[in-house]
Amino acid sequence: MEKFNRKNHWENIYQTKELENVSWFQPNPKTSLNFLKEFNVPKTAKIIDIGGGDSYLVDYLLDMGYKNITVLDISESAINRAKHRLGNREKQVKWIVSDATTFIPTEKYDFWHDRATFHFFTDNQDITRYLETAQQNINPTGIMVIGTFSKNGPKKCSGIEIKQYSESTMTKQLKTFFEKIKCITVNHKTPFNTIQNFVFCSFKKLQII
Repeated sequence: MEKFNRKNHWENIYQTKELENVSWFQPNPKTSLNFLKEFNVPKTAKIIDIGGGDSYLVDYLLDMGYKNITVLDISESAINRAKHRLGNREKQVKWIVSDATTFIPTEKYDFWHDRATFHFFTDNQDITRYLETAQQNINPTGIMVIGTFSKNGPKKCSGIEIKQYSESTMTKQLKTFFEKIKCITVNHKTPFNTIQNFVFCSFKKLQII
């Protein structure tokens, strides 16, 4: 059986589907923005959006005056679409084309945001690599926010099996490196008028000696 090629899959998605025609389309990323407000993330903070693709979060961050934004996505096509949409403003953003499980950061972040990337990692080695990278590259006082499909959400996305989480399983999965601050559940309405239930959790780093 041929090994699944994650990069090819996502390049194909972003080359063949418009943003408004994918289930994760979100014109206003209000849940993510609420976490930024809740933690009073300063405008100078180093923010990374994992799997940000061509989502609108980066637009809102720029509108709000954030100065140090990085968007990472496995799909170069997704990032190119975001750059095209932003026009000259794309120069204000750092863009990284990389699989999040093999990403090697060159700086440390104050706010690590991941909406619907983490649940695609079903292999324990991928999960461990991702969490180790996050732990090593989030500043000591930094915050991580992860949103995934909940136990009441879909079991697949874009034709791929995902890993569902609850507040307890998310907390347990991250407990080696992170301490939970809080979790919430959110209903996301897709462009096809279906509802997907998410769990969003915020974490702070454990100080590992």
